[in-house]
Amino acid sequence: MSAQSESPAIRVSTPVDGIEVVGALSPSRAGDFLSCPLLYRFRTIDRLPEPSSPDAVRGTVVHKVLEDLFDLPAAERTPDRAQAMLEPAWEQLVEAAPELREMFPDEGEGAEAAAWLASCRSVLDRYFTLEDPRRLEPAERELYVETLLDSRLLLRGFVDRIDVAPDGAIRVVDYKSGRSPSEMFEAKALFQMKFYALVIWRTRGVVPAMLQLVYLGNGELLRYVPDEADLLATERKVEAIWQAIKRAEEAGDWRPSPGRLCDWCAHRSICPAWGGTPPPLPVREPSADLTVDESRD
Repeated sequence: MSAQSESPAIRVSTPVDGIEVVGALSPSRAGDFLSCPLLYRFRTIDRLPEPSSPDAVRGTVVHKVLEDLFDLPAAERTPDRAQAMLEPAWEQLVEAAPELREMFPDEGEGAEAAAWLASCRSVLDRYFTLEDPRRLEPAERELYVETLLDSRLLLRGFVDRIDVAPDGAIRVVDYKSGRSPSEMFEAKALFQMKFYALVIWRTRGVVPAMLQLVYLGNGELLRYVPDEADLLATERKVEAIWQAIKRAEEAGDWRPSPGRLCDWCAHRSICPAWGGTPPPLPVREPSADLTVDESRD
């Protein structure tokens, strides 16, 4: 696999010695392909830049606060303390990526930036209506996980939080700064969690007892209890997605899938479904790695 320093997964990934890995897949990139093969191509093969959106950056900042909150003694994990951590988390993010201030016409200093920070505060406050962090002691936070399937496909991603009960039961928790999906889209949301559960099962030999999505946009919890049959089905689905990706790559056939998500796509101007022309496919090494890039939504 190629070593790409810009990928957070590459920095923490474990070398797979003596095995020719056929590729790597994360739940986000698998989801991209299911939604729109051309979007998968733009993000994974072309690696086209995408502008940061206020919603995505809100997710990143809130995730950072919720991660760091558990560094504090239990009694100090209060709404006021979380609010006090918000602006430093934002400034730390901007220090690493100064271009983020360009999200706001006033360069992050005026009314629009203040309104955005207020929306971050509302999301954080909503978290405390769903969980009491003073009663929780996570076993892991922002954990990188990976496993190699028998097919030599590497699965990997970042899990927001893992809780382990005294009896060893594992709960996998993911924060979403947006709203909970309708029943029609619940399966798509749960696919990510089942993906993580599969990796954990393969690495630890334990099926997680609970998968929990925390939707901070509207204060909803989505819980699911997986079993081995679920995870075996997820493994078959992941393998099928990978085979479909390889067929598309071999044929050079990355078709767009127009739909509601097009309204938020950063690449609409070069999409043939909207009258655009994609750039020529880049030349890739045969063993080029497909990186993980987990967005914070």
